[in-house]
Amino acid sequence: MTNTKHTLIALVEDKPGVLNRIASLFRRRAFNIQSLAVGSSEHPGLSRMTTVVVGDSAQVEQVRKQLEKLINVVKVSDITEENMVTRELALIKVKASASTRSEIMQIVDIFRANIVDVAPGSLTVEVTGDEDKVNSLLGLLRDFDVKEVSRTGRIALTRGSGS
Repeated sequence: MTNTKHTLIALVEDKPGVLNRIASLFRRRAFNIQSLAVGSSEHPGLSRMTTVVVGDSAQVEQVRKQLEKLINVVKVSDITEENMVTRELALIKVKASASTRSEIMQIVDIFRANIVDVAPGSLTVEVTGDEDKVNSLLGLLRDFDVKEVSRTGRIALTRGSGS
């Protein structure tokens, strides 16, 4: 079986300790969480948790079933094979001198990203898109000396009117 990147979506009660229980289950099963994003959902009192893990389908399905058995977990879906919309947000602080500032701004504009902070020696760029877009922009900005990067990790929803 081949290891692939899986996107799991969990609806969980918005209570203390839920994230810890979920992360502990992944740890016990020897899964490395590649990304984890948690936020409010459309249901009051419930949060939507998007987790990306690498593993074979059988292992991930077993973990998904175990997650559903946890207290405070309402529903868990593996949407890897479904048609989905994914996004990631990144903030990238890059060294910028008077001579490189305009070149950096052109690259940022090509990627439809935004400059959210300007300082005498740096620019902070905000980019939203799929993982490839974020990685591509980051790769081009590395030539200018990236000072800091903060990424949200993947968030995802299935396309269409289904849930």
